[in-house]
Amino acid sequence: MSQHLNRRAFLTHTAALGAGVTILKSGILKAGNSPNEKLNIAAIGVGGRGAGDLDGVKSENIVALCDVNAKNLAEAAKQFPQAKKYVDWRKCLEQKDIDAVVCATTDHTHAFVNTWAMNRGLHVYCEKPLANSVEEARMVRETYIKNRSKIATQMGTQIHASDNYRRMVELIRGGAIGTVKKVHVWCSREPKGGDYLPAQPVPEGLDWDLWIGPSAHHPFNAGYLEGGCLGWNRFWDFGSGQIGDMGSHMMDMPYWALDLRLPTTCQTEGTAISSDTCPQWLTAEWDHPANDWRPAVKVYWYDGGKKPGMPTKIFDRDELFKGVLFNGDKGYLLCDYDFRILMPTSGDMTHYRSPKPEELIPPSLGHHAEWIHACKTDKQTTCNFDYSGALIENNLLSLVSYRLGEVVKRKMKDGNEEKEIVVTVGKKLDWDAKNLKATNCPEADRYIRKQYRDGWVLNG
Repeated sequence: MSQHLNRRAFLTHTAALGAGVTILKSGILKAGNSPNEKLNIAAIGVGGRGAGDLDGVKSENIVALCDVNAKNLAEAAKQFPQAKKYVDWRKCLEQKDIDAVVCATTDHTHAFVNTWAMNRGLHVYCEKPLANSVEEARMVRETYIKNRSKIATQMGTQIHASDNYRRMVELIRGGAIGTVKKVHVWCSREPKGGDYLPAQPVPEGLDWDLWIGPSAHHPFNAGYLEGGCLGWNRFWDFGSGQIGDMGSHMMDMPYWALDLRLPTTCQTEGTAISSDTCPQWLTAEWDHPANDWRPAVKVYWYDGGKKPGMPTKIFDRDELFKGVLFNGDKGYLLCDYDFRILMPTSGDMTHYRSPKPEELIPPSLGHHAEWIHACKTDKQTTCNFDYSGALIENNLLSLVSYRLGEVVKRKMKDGNEEKEIVVTVGKKLDWDAKNLKATNCPEADRYIRKQYRDGWVLNG
């Protein structure tokens, strides 16, 4: 196996990754379709991030608006007065003239909206993460694969469309730092912990029962809605903490660059386990098997203030809130959304040939525009639900490991003082991706899958 991509492999992989945009260069369109025809789009979740998504697709026909909050619905209707209005997304999907759906609901309903829409032959753009459990991620992915010739899908990791991401992918795949066997990924956001919140009166215009949806019922509290997703995604029944939130963005970099899919093992550490909220900090590691152009890779995740050590003073960037560090046998690449720093350990780059202009990954039309174009033409996007479904399954597997963990006490230094802290050492999982099983840990099943309220069906 080659230690880095040769020219043919590089072109093959980058062509596949850029499939959603290279179609513009070729001018090839599917018979009977035109990029000038407008899609009829239903927007499900139109406040907050949903308002941003509406702005990204407003060039099309917005024929339906859906939100459990009457204020959000009324605000969106000012811009799109011709659109039909719904509170229940299941009713919205019954509208006969819809071609495509943009989903920006809470995390715990993403998989339901995604699967129901795809089962009805609709194109789907969904905010991250696609799901709130390992099984949900797999269901979304498999439903898409079954329908991929007919529909276009895209997960809302908007920064994936940046030129900096493309240059980073080219450097890794072109062998700029040699063979990569380790990647460190982090985000320093420190979420709150705590318990489910006490009951408060439900405000007028909010359908709280539909907001809860398939989740176990919890009484309304305004705290769930404050600060956008940060108000509710720290709770197990509504979200998946920082590995579900920022992990969707940050893990995208190694997933794309190294063509990762499903891991073979996963192990974690984190704060003391709470029955209500996700960990305030989490570290995780996954083993990813070799593929046809690279060896096996270890991927590490850190959040809640945890970070990897930098290998050199040049990379002494302790202030970095988030980042990705690729560790190759010929150097390092440190990157984030808007920068990349390359350092060869040998002091030169004679082993690396920069790609020719025709070998570069084509620029994106824009994350929403790429999806819209794919809906009308070749159905290919760079963050389709096959790719992003595997990414989300990988991330959420870490929470299964964590929730099966053992609580221990450890001593650590805080300045000159030694303190004793409580740590959860997660169960190491041997992951049989084909059968959705932790082969060494049958008790993992209860966290791989979720229980839903009566009347709610995932694959509807």
